[in-house]
Amino acid sequence: MANKQINGRPVAGPSQARASDVVTAGAAARNSVLGVSCALALGLGYSGAALAQNTADNLGDEALAAQTTQAELQARIDQADDEVRQRIEALRQAEQEAQRLESYNQALAPQLEQLKATLQQRSQGMATMAETRDALPGLLSDMTHRLDAWVDQDVPFLHGERKARVASLEASLSNPELTTAEKLERVLAAWRAELDYGRDLDAWRGTLEDGDQTREVDFLRLGRVGWYYLTPDGQNGGVWDDGGWQSLSAAQRDQVERGLQIVRDQRAPELLTLPLTQPIEERS
Repeated sequence: MANKQINGRPVAGPSQARASDVVTAGAAARNSVLGVSCALALGLGYSGAALAQNTADNLGDEALAAQTTQAELQARIDQADDEVRQRIEALRQAEQEAQRLESYNQALAPQLEQLKATLQQRSQGMATMAETRDALPGLLSDMTHRLDAWVDQDVPFLHGERKARVASLEASLSNPELTTAEKLERVLAAWRAELDYGRDLDAWRGTLEDGDQTREVDFLRLGRVGWYYLTPDGQNGGVWDDGGWQSLSAAQRDQVERGLQIVRDQRAPELLTLPLTQPIEERS
């Protein structure tokens, strides 16, 4: 068979192909496949590295986020623990304060009961105050009239002075410039003055009117049970008895003289033997 030519060069047919050409073609094919494989491997290597880097970055971000979340959660737990401890401490203090208040209330209970009773009494007094205020003027007038009658019926020592006190008291009751409290105080003061006469001793020099005679004498008063007089020379003396003067003996006048000295702080106190103006039983 004749050989074909291509571009002036002979081309062998299939049966006439040389072994070297076949080897060369195989090597080229292997090299081509190897190049593709290397390129593919290189591409896959780059892709894996990038994927691994992305995966590592993602894991790092997730770990950082997890750490941040854990830190925030721990901070919240710590804050909640602090609040719980504070509330427990506040509750403990409140319980202690409640116990102190309970003890204090128990200690004050008797005082509160007494105060309650006092307030009730005052409330009752306030309820009757209007009635008392309305009745007080009449009561003061009645006390003044009784005091006047007392002076008239009593032993007539310092009679003019005592009657003048009663007259002044009656004028005070009719004085519109005085308050009810001031009028009450004056009435009580007058009564106290009269009552004091029964508890003290007194001596003074005054005028004695005996019938048509008037003379200066020394008077001695022993409370309300004895009223005596003695002339300055000691020669005459008397005791008030049954609405008039009764003469004293020399021994009795000596006792009156001693009594005058005792009242005037000229002699030490001692027991006197004298007749009484009126029995003690009658004045009790």
